[in-house]
Amino acid sequence: MGDHGVVLRRNELTDQQWELLAPLIPRAVTGRPRVDDRQVINGMVRKIRTGITWRDLPERYGR
Repeated sequence: MGDHGVVLRRNELTDQQWELLAPLIPRAVTGRPRVDDRQVINGMVRKIRTGITWRDLPERYGR
């Protein structure tokens, strides 16, 4: 389990990896609030590592 209270799944970023990556993601200052950046990045990582199609990604990664 990671520091953020979620069970870490295979093909997802560890807390240590996220700590390195998070400061590199720009914050939106206007417009609609974004979903959790870590959730979206984990979806991208899963897509790349497994070759799954975008539409077949599990719902937990967002729309």
